[in-house]
Amino acid sequence: MSKTQSVMVELGTVAPAFELMDVVSGRAVGRDDVVATAWGDDASKPERPGLLVMFICVHCPYVKHVEEELARIGRDYAGKIGVVAISSNDVVAYPQDGPEEMKKQAERLGFTFPYLFDEMQEVAREYDAACTPDFFLFDGESKLVYRGQLDESRPRRGDSGNDVPVTGKDLRAAMDAVIGGVRPDTNQRTSLGCNIKWRE
Repeated sequence: MSKTQSVMVELGTVAPAFELMDVVSGRAVGRDDVVATAWGDDASKPERPGLLVMFICVHCPYVKHVEEELARIGRDYAGKIGVVAISSNDVVAYPQDGPEEMKKQAERLGFTFPYLFDEMQEVAREYDAACTPDFFLFDGESKLVYRGQLDESRPRRGDSGNDVPVTGKDLRAAMDAVIGGVRPDTNQRTSLGCNIKWRE
C-alpha cells in the first residue's frame, strides 16, 4: 500500500471542464451537468451550487476505508452541491479498476452521483490529482476552495493507520461552508492515499 499525498492545488483555481462516460448510466456527463443536477429546477436558489470532484477507484485500500462515507456524502448533499467521482487508473495494469468493476462498486454502495471513467487520464492531469482518494471542492463560481483530506481516519495495515472513525468531518465542514456562502477554513491538510496508476 503506497502512500501518496495530494498536491494541494492553489486555492482559487477554476474547475477544469470535463466530459466522461458514467459507468452506471452509460451516458456522457460533463462538469456543468453535475452542477446543473444539483441546481435542479429550483429558481429560488440564490446562486449556483458548488461542485465536489472526487478521484477514487475500486481496489485502493484507502478508498475502501472511506467508500461508505463517500456514498453518505452523496446522499446528504444531494441537491445542495454537485458531486461526481472519477476513476483515472490505468486499467491495463489494474483491470480491477475498469468500468465493469466501477459499476459494481457504485451499485453496491448506492452512489447517487455520477461515477466517471477517465480512460485517457486527461482529467486527472488537468486537476493535478495525485492519489485516491483526492478531493477538490469548488464554490458557486467554480473556484477551488478546499483540497485535502476527508478526515483524519486512515486504514490500519501493519504498523500504519489509526483507529479514528470515518466521519468525513473535514470535507463536510468545507461543504457546509460553501452551502452557507462562506469561505472554508484555508488551514487544510493533504489527502493521503494510493498514487494514481499512470499509464506508461
